[in-house]
Amino acid sequence: MGSRRPFFSTGAVLGVTLLCAGCGFTPFGRTIADIRLWRGDQALHERKLDAALVEFREAVKFDPQYYDAQYKLGMVYKESGDLEQAATSLQAAVRLDPTQIKSLFELGEVYRLLDKMTQAIRAYAMARDLDPHNFDLHYRLATCYHQTGDLEQAVEAYREAIKLEPQNAYVRSNLGAALAAQGKPYEAIKAYKESLECNDAQPIVLVNLATVYLNQERWETAHLALRKAIELGPELSSAHERLGYCLWREGAYEAAAGSYRRAIELDAKNAVAYAGHGVVLMTQYLDAPEKVELRDQAVEAWHSSLEVNPNQPKLRELVEKYRSKHERPTLTLDE
Repeated sequence: MGSRRPFFSTGAVLGVTLLCAGCGFTPFGRTIADIRLWRGDQALHERKLDAALVEFREAVKFDPQYYDAQYKLGMVYKESGDLEQAATSLQAAVRLDPTQIKSLFELGEVYRLLDKMTQAIRAYAMARDLDPHNFDLHYRLATCYHQTGDLEQAVEAYREAIKLEPQNAYVRSNLGAALAAQGKPYEAIKAYKESLECNDAQPIVLVNLATVYLNQERWETAHLALRKAIELGPELSSAHERLGYCLWREGAYEAAAGSYRRAIELDAKNAVAYAGHGVVLMTQYLDAPEKVELRDQAVEAWHSSLEVNPNQPKLRELVEKYRSKHERPTLTLDE
């Protein structure tokens, strides 16, 4: 008789599977996880996100300590829009291998999308410490610091990013915005001008530059920057709104009113433009008190601004001060 072959029943194999699923690393669990990971990659290649999600979940179930499985599961969750689950899986991936920049970066991205800036900053900073010459990490850190109001850290991070990509116009313009928010107008002007030297076709940067000039009461200089912004971006509502303010300060009331109206035409939710238009109309009324319609139009413009943005206490005071006050008629049922 020949030698007998060892016999394994289907149930025995399933028993091993059940024992390995969800446990720590075993050669068998890693093998099954590799198969599920391969299937998930194939599904992902075919853009079948639901199928990929199933496979990567199974891979993690068979080997929870498998970095690639946790990372890929997190990425599919992210692409599917399930950011909370994405964060959980990417956290697991980072715990398994804290030296992987890609998982730290993606974890930071997910936290940023969830508006959890403190956690995002922590993840980006860990990745930056591993790769201090990575432009994207410095830039992401800078924008997160900027958004949370930590302007000093934002400025430092923007400057580090600029060292790595000196010709990046967008980082320089963001640096200008952070410096302006810090109350450093001349440093902000320098950053905005350097951004425009890198790319002169940036109407919004010209608007930001003009705003600094306006704050310095440099009307003519601001006017020139705003005209250039409108030439480059004629549909930019904020450019027309800022020009309206500039013209008002220059005493050109009709032109100012026209700029504000154009800003409103381009963006019906531009609360600042409504408020500014009201200021121009009220200024004209105060110069000619007999033109009561100008006063009423001004108040109506302020009402429109408050409908868009109710959080304007000073504007509410102006409305109350200048609105027409009519006593309501009293009705009586007496004979």
